[in-house]
Parts: sequence; C-alpha cells; structure tokens
Amino acid sequence: MAQETASPRKRSNSYNIFILVLTVLSLAIMVVMLLPLSQATLDLLRFYDNLVCIIFLIDFFYTLYTTPKKSDYFIKERGWLDLLGSIPSLGITQYGGLLRLARLSRLARIARLLKGENKKDLVKDVLQNRSQYAAFLTVLLTIIVLAVSSVLVLQFESVSPDAKILTGQDAFWYSMVTITTVGYGDYYPVTSGGRLTAIFIMVAGMGIIGVLASLMSSLLLGGGSAPVEEEATVATSAGNAEQELIALNQKMTRIENELAALHTLLAKTPGDD
Repeated sequence: MAQETASPRKRSNSYNIFILVLTVLSLAIMVVMLLPLSQATLDLLRFYDNLVCIIFLIDFFYTLYTTPKKSDYFIKERGWLDLLGSIPSLGITQYGGLLRLARLSRLARIARLLKGENKKDLVKDVLQNRSQYAAFLTVLLTIIVLAVSSVLVLQFESVSPDAKILTGQDAFWYSMVTITTVGYGDYYPVTSGGRLTAIFIMVAGMGIIGVLASLMSSLLLGGGSAPVEEEATVATSAGNAEQELIALNQKMTRIENELAALHTLLAKTPGDD
C-alpha cells in the first residue's frame, strides 16, 4: 500500500507511448551524431536533441510534482537518471552526449509499464478510442518525418556547391512546406539524395494530410449526426407511446362494453324469475 501511495500519478497510455517514442528518437539522434556528418547537420541534430531535453525536463518536474513521496521517485524509481538524461548539452562539451545514456532508464521503465496486464489495457484503450489514437499517432508520425527528412536533406545538400538548402533552418522550413504539400519553391534539393528525400516527404505528407482530413471529416459528421440521431430516438419513443395509448383506450372500451353487457344481464335476471 505504501508503494502505491509513493508512486506518481498514473499517466495515460497515449502519453506513455509519446515519451517512449521520443526516448527512442533521442537515442537514435545520439547515435547519428557520432557519424562523420557536416557541421550544419550536426547543429540541426543538436537542436533536436536540446528540444527533446526540454520536453524531458518538463516531464521530470511534472512527475516529481505529482509524486506524493519525492524521495521514492528520485531514488528508488531512479528519477535522478531522468534528470541527468534531460540536461541540455548546448554544445558546451562534446562529452555531454554521454548523459543521454541515462535515458535508457526511462526507456526501460516506460516499456515495463506497457507490458503484462497494462498491455491488455492498452489494446482495449486503443480499440475503444481509435479516432483519438489515430490523431495522436499522426501528429507523432509528423514529428518523426520532419526530424528525419530535415536531417537527411541537409546532409545530402551540404556537399553540393549549388545547394539552396544550407542551414538547419532552411532544411526544416523546406520539410515543413513539402510535408504540408504547399511547395513555395523558395528552397529545393539539387542532389539525388535530396530529391529522394523529397519524394519520401511528399508521399508521407499526402498520407498524413489524408488521415487528418479523414479525422476532421469524421469529427464534423459525427458531431452533426448526434442531434439527428437524438431526434430520431425521441420521435420513435413518442410513436411507441402513442401506439400504447391507443391500445390502452381500446382495452378500456372493451372493458366498458363488457361491464354494460353484464349490467344488462343482471338487470334482466330478476324479471325472468
């Protein structure tokens, strides 16, 4: 009972999935940063890494705040590892990335939460709230596509002297414009790798926009059809009540006729005697 009191407030399954995927993405960024990449690509990766650190810091302090017994979370639940893995490096030292290994503790804890009986609850929750999870996973997929595509296109374009995409800001803007199928044309890839990445962004963008349009359509139609269904239910109930009233009146009429006949019969009986 003491352990339940000391545990943090239970998070939703969607939030646990979000933190799990974000942790995996951050570890992948840490591994990719060890590769021989251009300086512009490394700067963009550090930007994404620091952005993830900010999200993890918010998650750490919120978890610490909602935990009744802070020491149990910080020590027994290894919250101190969550804090170490959430400290932004800010490019001060090249060894700051080693702190990211502490995120393995967060990964193991969340993976443990989604196993066993919680796995059955997760499947049940997904089946009952399919539309909500579809919207959530679409947003999560959008974040992953933007991060991966902007890094790839910047790395491919940075080796070409004729490149138009030269900075991380340019790569992110290009990926955002392409995934939304807007296509201003102010930035475009000139290398084969960059163009293949552009095809990937376009295909992913069409799928994401299609899913979002479908979700919006179902949301609007679902919200508009509710009053219609309610009115139909009320009309059906009123019709049934009217039919029952008519049937009741018919029964009352038959009873009155039978009573009148019985009264007439009783009235004639003494005269016959």
